[in-house]
Amino acid sequence: MLSQLRVILSGGGTGGHIFPAIAIANEIKLNFPDTEFLFVGAEGRLEMEKVPAAGYKIIGLWISGFQRKITLGNFLFPFKLISSLLKAKKIINEFKPDVVIGTGGYASGPTLRAATSKGIPTLIQEQNSYPGITNKILSSKVNKICVAYEGMEKFFPKDKILLTGNPIRQDISSNRIDKEEACAFFGLNSNKKIILVIGGSLGARTINNAVGEKLETILKNDVQLLWQTGKNYFEKADQECKTINSENIKAFAFITRMDMAYVAADIIISRAGASSVSELCLIGKPTILVPSPNVAEDHQTKNAKALIMKNAALLIKDIEADEKLISTALTLLDNTNQQILLSKNIKAMALPNSAKNIATEVLKIAKRKN
Repeated sequence: MLSQLRVILSGGGTGGHIFPAIAIANEIKLNFPDTEFLFVGAEGRLEMEKVPAAGYKIIGLWISGFQRKITLGNFLFPFKLISSLLKAKKIINEFKPDVVIGTGGYASGPTLRAATSKGIPTLIQEQNSYPGITNKILSSKVNKICVAYEGMEKFFPKDKILLTGNPIRQDISSNRIDKEEACAFFGLNSNKKIILVIGGSLGARTINNAVGEKLETILKNDVQLLWQTGKNYFEKADQECKTINSENIKAFAFITRMDMAYVAADIIISRAGASSVSELCLIGKPTILVPSPNVAEDHQTKNAKALIMKNAALLIKDIEADEKLISTALTLLDNTNQQILLSKNIKAMALPNSAKNIATEVLKIAKRKN
């Protein structure tokens, strides 16, 4: 029997690392309400805002990534790494966790390294089909590695791997909305076809440009557009929409009710970040993926290809988006058989209950310690 559980979670930089960590913490708390949690993030990064908003305490490390070009940040990197390792050890010694969970991001490496050096049970939750170098290095030292894709024994010890999928936002996993309600929420017509475009919270320049240049083409095909531009591109998109002046196009910097957006959509255009792909598999709508080329190890393309190999999505290269993206989307909207096939295949790749399965594994390794 476990006494009061003490858990450290470390991960951040992007929502793809932060929200899985929060989902795992929420799931553990459901089973063990008295659990004491501490998050460890990187100072100045998104987690320092999102984790407290979710009701959890977080401590920041002075850490950042190593850039591929010569920068002042690279000069400071060794000092930041040493500082973060020392602070992570201090956090571990003072908090005395039963288990430490890493979900990726700059702070995850020093925190897991400090925990493994003390013999504390550790678990990595790897979201992508191609892991980063930090998780590869740590894989020989941690107790368990929860992954979202098959074939990860290429990178990690096979006996430590557990296929769980990526935890997704609770409002999406427990969706009970119908299409008419979702369309009404956005002021759209449920009898007309809808393309949902997701460019991420900051925005995807190539996707937004490709969409913005083809707004009239979309309208001529009697298709509606639900467009998340990201905050960096909203001003331009908003001006384009005002010029067009059509009720069939709705542009937002950020869609707060993504559960509604997913239900309203007939097809979806998205980047191929790990969390996005996991949500799309669970939603099961026909999807066109445009992987970002500006990510480490080109992991978004690798995430997308895992779906393409199973005919579960269409792939448009970022460099070809201007030319092909909207024409491909309109062609897909007119091909009911292809929509049915893509929907069936992407849904078959869904791994529901990911947070629950990971939380169960966390409790197992914590019990072994106790």
